[in-house]
Amino acid sequence: MSDVLRLKKSNCKNCYKCIRHCPVKSIRFSANQAHIVGEECILCGQCFVVCPQNAKQIADGTEIVRVLLDGTAPVVASLAPSFAAYFDHIGFASLKAALVQLGFASAEETAIGATLVKREYEKQMREQSMDVIISSCCHSVNLLIRKYYPELIKYLSPVVSPMIAHSQDIKRRMPEAKTVFIGPCLSKKDEAENSPVDAVLTFDELSRMFAAANITPEPVLDSAEESRARLFPTVGGILKTMDIPDTGYTCLTVDGTENCKAALADIAAGNLHKCFLEMSACSGSCIGGPVMEKYNNSPVRHYQAVTTFAGKQDFAVSEPEAGALVRRHTYIGMPSAMPSEAEIAEILAKTGKMCKEDELNCGSCGYNTCREKAIAVYHGKADISMCLPFLMDKAERFSNNILSHTPNGILVVNEDLEVQQVNAAAMKMLHIARESDVLGEPLVRVIDPLPFLNALEGRAVKEQRAYYAEFSKYLELSLVHDKTTHILIAILRDVTAEEEERLKKEEIGRQTVEIADRVVEKQMRIVQEIASLLGETTAETKIALTKLKESINSEEAR
Repeated sequence: MSDVLRLKKSNCKNCYKCIRHCPVKSIRFSANQAHIVGEECILCGQCFVVCPQNAKQIADGTEIVRVLLDGTAPVVASLAPSFAAYFDHIGFASLKAALVQLGFASAEETAIGATLVKREYEKQMREQSMDVIISSCCHSVNLLIRKYYPELIKYLSPVVSPMIAHSQDIKRRMPEAKTVFIGPCLSKKDEAENSPVDAVLTFDELSRMFAAANITPEPVLDSAEESRARLFPTVGGILKTMDIPDTGYTCLTVDGTENCKAALADIAAGNLHKCFLEMSACSGSCIGGPVMEKYNNSPVRHYQAVTTFAGKQDFAVSEPEAGALVRRHTYIGMPSAMPSEAEIAEILAKTGKMCKEDELNCGSCGYNTCREKAIAVYHGKADISMCLPFLMDKAERFSNNILSHTPNGILVVNEDLEVQQVNAAAMKMLHIARESDVLGEPLVRVIDPLPFLNALEGRAVKEQRAYYAEFSKYLELSLVHDKTTHILIAILRDVTAEEEERLKKEEIGRQTVEIADRVVEKQMRIVQEIASLLGETTAETKIALTKLKESINSEEAR
């Protein structure tokens, strides 16, 4: 498998959208990054289309084409018929002129190859050599069958695609020529390997090459010779081009990978016989291809553009040599061992799924069921942590444990000052009997809202202590205003014991000062009496006692 789809790691945001839309779950997650599993990928391009961060990129073919154009060999463009949908109001002659201006020797319609292919389908139906015939034009469908339905490979028409058939035809007429296919499909880049096709461009890449060279195709709808093979890129387009022989085959059209998988399951179960199935992996067929869907999605207008350009006759093409269009399809899948029921149960248990009822099958991880995701974990393609309900439950239990066991009271209110959450510690502090009594109620029914109003106005409220008479408590309040979630988080701490101890110490200090004052006064009288008898000054004694008083007051202040 070539490296057609690539990941731009810096853009991948671990959203799982690609795995949700991948029909074969060929994406592996590691280190919170999506990685495309090439051996399993069918190159339908859905991950490229839906990625919101443009982390999936198509391998650029413009440099290869520039090298070919700079060479000596003539380069001929094979233009897919869906060009009529992508290039609005621009005919083939106008695009051919622009391609020649870009450096191509010439340009032809891939519908020439489609004419050759549809004749092979008609031949197979006339010969009735196959019970079920599945069209082989869509490379993604071919990969789907060759990788995931090996028992159905025998029903895959052994015919090359129109791209290869046309390239063979060009080189039969111009042996020295190089061919470049231009279309809406990224899987053709893979199909072109080991084929007569020298390079593949998407319509988007061609548009960028035109822009870089300052080339603007003239908005002119030409009247080229009509060909019903131009209907190939539309739903049922292959059948509309065929002269279906009356040999008893039921002709059916299936578009979209999920519908193709359902049809293939029916064939595998033996429910379908004697039928021709036109299969396309893209919903709406090629005009709904990944490049069209990503950059230029307008299915009704595109269908009208293609059918208007098509006709009712066939291109006048010469038949190739016998066997030239034959292509044998082989199994290229990678069989993987399935985990046992015990191993699946063990993996499910790691995300809290202990019984069938625990399996929500919500699809948030990208897999349809919890069981599918467990199997992906076993194969190393998914991680245990990809389960959103499990992560939410884990986060909720973690936060609830913190709220339940912290000694601090937690009170959460919205910006309308309505109570949103309260923990057990806060309920005890605020004398709340039941949580339901206050949830959704105005904050004023619970506690003084003034500090909360100050916090909303941007004034800091941090470790603010006050006595709340209604609770007979001293509480320390800190407020956090989360402007992103529009909530206020109040952290309450019961500091009653601390405040009572502080007040007790203050009272003891006050009493000590009073005693010191009385002692000083008494001592002063005694000193004065002694001094009068001894004739000595009382200054030193007064200074000493005054210092003692100041020392006591200073100690109390600390």
